[in-house]
Amino acid sequence: MAEMGIRAKMFVKDVMSSPTITIDEEASVHRVAQRMEKYKVGGIIVTGKQGKPLGIITERDLIIRVLAKSSRPSKLNAKQVMTSPLITVNPDETLSEVARRMSRLGIRRLGVMYKGNLVGVITSRDILAITPELLEIMQEHVRIREETEEEESPEHPPLAGYCDQCRGWSDTLEEVEGSFLCEECKAEL
Repeated sequence: MAEMGIRAKMFVKDVMSSPTITIDEEASVHRVAQRMEKYKVGGIIVTGKQGKPLGIITERDLIIRVLAKSSRPSKLNAKQVMTSPLITVNPDETLSEVARRMSRLGIRRLGVMYKGNLVGVITSRDILAITPELLEIMQEHVRIREETEEEESPEHPPLAGYCDQCRGWSDTLEEVEGSFLCEECKAEL
């Protein structure tokens, strides 16, 4: 694919969402839900006093830790509900590595850290969004490769077997007027 001008690998930095939606650890869960709704996201990064990421609150966290327990969102803060620690990746990791990690850990969102700073979030949805394009690129690559191989290969590939004229073995028999002949017998004609 490199000869076609397409990189062989895609990286986190190619598909991550940035800037990241964050909320302070002391914010109420009610405020967390409002912010998630405002920005139309399924997860929000919880930060500490110096702005460093501490964890994440997802829709699932809200259901399990707030709604299922009949807790009042205005009485809980983000720190009490978040999943911690935040699992992070580097922007230069490949999408295949990250997708495997998400699958293995059973998570759908990862923070993206660069030089100790949160620079984005990558979700399984981000990866899925580019999958159709990747499949189309791969199909096109296979089509081009098949066309190239057809152009390079002879119309009739050589056959191996016994020559009909001299009865000797040949790895390169060719059909001549209904008989399969070795190179020597073909040259004699």
